[in-house]
Amino acid sequence: MAKSLYETLEVNEHASKDEIKKAYRKLARKYHPDVNKDPKAEDKFKEINAAYEVLSDAEKKQQYDQFGDSMFGGQNFHDFARGQAGSGIDLDEILRQMFGQQGGFGGASGFSSAFGQGGFSQSGFAGYDEPDLDMNAQITIAFDVSVLGGKQHISLNNESFDIKIPEGIKDGQKIRAKGKGKSMGSKRGDLIIKVNVSPSPEYQRDEDTLIKTFDIPLKTALFGGKIEIKTIHKTITLKVPQNTKENQRFRVKELGVYNRKLGKKGDLHLKANIKLPKIEDLDENLVEMLKEKLPEE
Repeated sequence: MAKSLYETLEVNEHASKDEIKKAYRKLARKYHPDVNKDPKAEDKFKEINAAYEVLSDAEKKQQYDQFGDSMFGGQNFHDFARGQAGSGIDLDEILRQMFGQQGGFGGASGFSSAFGQGGFSQSGFAGYDEPDLDMNAQITIAFDVSVLGGKQHISLNNESFDIKIPEGIKDGQKIRAKGKGKSMGSKRGDLIIKVNVSPSPEYQRDEDTLIKTFDIPLKTALFGGKIEIKTIHKTITLKVPQNTKENQRFRVKELGVYNRKLGKKGDLHLKANIKLPKIEDLDENLVEMLKEKLPEE
C-alpha cells in the first residue's frame, strides 16, 4: 500500500514521533518561503505542513497507516497536492471540503470522520509545529543602568527601537522584545536579548546588596564626624563614630538593588578606607609628639 506522506517528510513508515518531528523541522526550514526563493518552495512548504499534521497525530496517523494514499483517490500526496495547486484552487480549501464532503473508508465520512473535525491555518493543517520565529541577541549595559533601570537603543535587521531595562536586572538575564523576531506571513516571533552588565569601578554587587568603598580622613576615623557620600540612588551624609577601623562596614538600608520578587531594595554596605596623611605634610612638632606618644601596638 502506497504511503507517500512518509516520502514527503523523507522518513520511513517505522519512524518514531521524534524522528518525524526532526524531519519536519529540517524540511520546514529548508522550504520556508522567507528562506527559499524558489517559486515552488511555497507549495512544497504546504505539503510538508500537511504531511506533518497527519503523521504527528496518533489517531490520524493510525487511520492513514490503514488506508494509505487511497485517501487521495489513489494518487500519491505529492501529485494530489500539485494537481490541486495547478487548478488555481488553494490546497487548504480543497482539504477543508474533503473533510466534510467526501465519503468512503468503511462508511466513514471521508477525512472528516477518519481524521476528526479540524480547521486549518493559513500555513496548512491546524496544529502543525510552526517554525521557531524567535531570534537571539546580546547587549551590554552600564552597571548603573542595571541597578536603576532605563532604556537601551537597539538597531537590528534595518530596524531601530528602544527596549526597557528593568530595575535590578542581573548579568546574564534575558529580556523578551515582543514582535521583534523573524516574520512568517502575518506572524512575528520575539527577540530574546541576553543582557551583559559592565563591571563598575566603584561598586560590587552581591545579589541585592551593593558594596562601596569610601575614603575617610585619619582625623575623622579617630575622633568621629560626618562624611558626605554620593551613592547610585542619592547623596547621603554618613555619621562616622570614633575609632573607626580600616575596612569597617556601615549598612545603609534600602540603597542597594531592587528585588522585583520582594518589591523592595536591598542594602548598601559602605566600607571605610582610612586615608593616612603624609608625614612631610604634618607640623614638625606634631610629628615629634606622635613619635613620642603613639603606642607601639
